[in-house]
Amino acid sequence: MLKEIPLTRPQTPLLDSTESALELRSLEEEQLPQLACELREFLLYSVGQTGGHFGAGLGVVELTLALHYVYNTPDDQLVWDVGHQCYPHKILTGRREQMASLRQQGGLSGFPKRTESPYDSFGVGHSSTSISAALGMAVGAAQKGSKRRAVAIIGDGAMTGGMAFEALNHAAHTDANLLVVLNDNQMSISHNEGGLATYFAKIWASKLYTNVRKGSKRVLSKVPTAFELARRTEEHMKGMVAPGTLFEELGFNYIGPVDGHDLPTLINTLRNMRDLDGPQLLHVFTQKGKGFEPAEEDPVSYHAINKIEPEPEAKPELSVAAPQKPKYQQIFGDWLCDMAEADPALVGITPAMCDGSGMLEFAERFAERYHDVAIAEQHAVTFAAGLACEGAKPVVAIYSTFLQRAYDQLIHDVALQNLDVLFAIDRAGLVGEDGATHAGAFDLSFLRCIPNMLVMAPSDENETRQLLYTGFKHNGPAAVRYPRGTGPGTVIEKQMTALEIGKAQLRRRGAQVAILCFGTLLSSALKAAELLNATVVDMRFVKPLDEALIDELAASHELLVTLEENAIQGGAGSAVGEYLSRRGLVMPLLNLGLPDNFISHGKHQDLLADCGLDKEGILRSIQDRLTLLQRPHRQQV
Repeated sequence: MLKEIPLTRPQTPLLDSTESALELRSLEEEQLPQLACELREFLLYSVGQTGGHFGAGLGVVELTLALHYVYNTPDDQLVWDVGHQCYPHKILTGRREQMASLRQQGGLSGFPKRTESPYDSFGVGHSSTSISAALGMAVGAAQKGSKRRAVAIIGDGAMTGGMAFEALNHAAHTDANLLVVLNDNQMSISHNEGGLATYFAKIWASKLYTNVRKGSKRVLSKVPTAFELARRTEEHMKGMVAPGTLFEELGFNYIGPVDGHDLPTLINTLRNMRDLDGPQLLHVFTQKGKGFEPAEEDPVSYHAINKIEPEPEAKPELSVAAPQKPKYQQIFGDWLCDMAEADPALVGITPAMCDGSGMLEFAERFAERYHDVAIAEQHAVTFAAGLACEGAKPVVAIYSTFLQRAYDQLIHDVALQNLDVLFAIDRAGLVGEDGATHAGAFDLSFLRCIPNMLVMAPSDENETRQLLYTGFKHNGPAAVRYPRGTGPGTVIEKQMTALEIGKAQLRRRGAQVAILCFGTLLSSALKAAELLNATVVDMRFVKPLDEALIDELAASHELLVTLEENAIQGGAGSAVGEYLSRRGLVMPLLNLGLPDNFISHGKHQDLLADCGLDKEGILRSIQDRLTLLQRPHRQQV
């Protein structure tokens, strides 16, 4: 049992000689426990060097080994749900020496990625997609006459997502050769452990049981009442010792529960199941953080870690540490508690992101008004709509990238009925090391086209608090989007004040160029404006726009520049362009934002610089446009 993350690379001779899954399958089965130990040690070391998710990966070391040992990967396809647990998979599939680049710009992704390796059969990052994807692969293989197998590995948390059950329901109708591995890490689904359960799991996975089962079905199918009685008797026998009745009713052959750290049992069970026809479900129990004592004791805190930095040398002089700036999710969490104290109608909702959204204190203090609906974004939004119908004031705390999953509900169930729901949209813009799957690059574009929506983009910490209050007091659907991490350090006013809707704030008066900033790039805009002597406006509201101020700026400046950490297409800058067009105002307009491609992983500031959204990039883009404007126009012939 490891108690500390190793700072020096451990000795892993067996792992070092295993460069791919093909070489893994050449090992004797008796060597695999040693390989598991080495893999676990190397995983801890490598994540300590880079930071990243590792608790889930520690829990699936044996399962990952067993799957690659039994299945002919990459021809047989493994689909890892969400992808937090994929690091052992990456290490075993030819990327061990690249782990030092994990989540760094130009390095390995923190999630499975099809362009990175043929072993990554499907790109993931959002929850509950694996069964649908693997089912599609299984059906596609069958249509081609291929014998390749598809396996979806899904956690008990991801299994709460509605999409997972939609896929389970469909799978039975296809009769596809699909294996779903339910990785129950003992944090969500109730347990059913013990010798009897393990005994039955071994029986149900055995070839003898399978042959008897098939033979009995053929005989009893001629006596319908007897066949139905036998089928139900079998299901209820399983239900007595395992939580598999639901999956059997959906048309899956349920096997389990199996100890996910017992390599011989795992390998034997998977070998037996690999050649079974039709939808199969293997239920395994694992321990998140397995083999690392701190993670075993506190799996939530050790879900992911930052890079382990060496201890700095002690300095002889004492220095006063600067006060730590609050993260935006803390600002939201503090506001939520203050607002709940002031208004008993407030109800807080999260789709399984309590901690990440800053709702821990609210959940403890206002438990009766707190609802974690699990990984079910669609349900979260329509649930909020139902609450609003009864006069409640629901606040949905949701990541920008996950709100995409509930777009129909946002339009049909909330906005169409003009219901009083506030969306607190976290992780807006780029998110750094988590990459494209988690970037909030599109919310301004998909929100502002919806009738009845009030859309706000605060520039700093205090404005976030005040705009949350503004949206909460607004009668109708409203959204406030804010980024991951900390802001510029603006003093946060305890007093909550509803800002005038659609009213921007002039932050700097200049000449020739006016920068209209939507959101937290304001500090970079102000720095660039100092060098340009440009006007800077904190727009605050994406919908409705401050049209009167835009008219005034258009009349007094030669170039309008819009700035946002959102896709340019359809974003806030597009809204300004559309307004100018409606007014018949013809003038130069430069839209700065995220380019028309998915931004990969890396440090947030580096990614902004690559997109031209840091001070230097903003300055360069404006100067280039001014140079272009100064060129004489060619005369039309």
